[in-house]
Amino acid sequence: MDSKGKESKKKETARVYKQQQIAPGIYDMWITTTLAGQARPGQFISVYTQDKSALLPRPISICETDPANGRLRIVYRVAGKGTSEFSRYKTGHRVDVLGTLGNGFPLEQAEGKRVFLIGGGIGIPPMLSVAKALKNAASVDVIVGYRDKELFLAEDLAEYAPVHIATEDGSVGAKGTVIDAIEAERLKADVIFACGPMPMLRAVKKYAIANGSQVFISLEERMACGVGVCLGCVVKTRETDHHSHVNNARICTDGPVYDAMDVEI
Repeated sequence: MDSKGKESKKKETARVYKQQQIAPGIYDMWITTTLAGQARPGQFISVYTQDKSALLPRPISICETDPANGRLRIVYRVAGKGTSEFSRYKTGHRVDVLGTLGNGFPLEQAEGKRVFLIGGGIGIPPMLSVAKALKNAASVDVIVGYRDKELFLAEDLAEYAPVHIATEDGSVGAKGTVIDAIEAERLKADVIFACGPMPMLRAVKKYAIANGSQVFISLEERMACGVGVCLGCVVKTRETDHHSHVNNARICTDGPVYDAMDVEI
């Protein structure tokens, strides 16, 4: 384990245990891998395609783990050639992965506190592993935002905490954003963990400032390679990096989770 408390990352060949489509363009895959035993909520893995012309792996957040059986779950959206390839994998298919990556959510900040777990779109999957791991919070509310009535993972999340839903088209729950759902139900929190599109994260940060909540956000949606090579996931920070001496940090190596007050989004 390194100085930041992260496990050493390694590349290995995993196998698909099972996969299914759970919403239009959204796939749910369990893989058999030794990484399941070291993964922490909020971390991610990088998945390599079998296409040798595709040099960079695809970073995908960890949705859930089953360490006893050596299995790890990812839920992802098909967004290009790489993820389209993954969606065609069947049971037993080889999957080359690198992990575990990232710093994860600081669960110790939730002890004895009222907690919001906020997810939007493909930022919803990592909230499941967080919900499962929170044991000592005073209360937990999950607030999730969808485009429409395709509520993937809502039932899974409901096994661990009350789930409050917002949909863009108003077909389920509050019409609008996760903030609309929070305000409609007059929910309160001391600590917020959030992952989702950047407009949602900006709104959550603004809400936290206005309500005196501490907020930690995952910026993993902005990654490209996930291993610090492409420099495509730089975020401006409040503090100066002691290596580069600039106010920047690479999300994939220094994050993806940050105290929202420490980054400019």
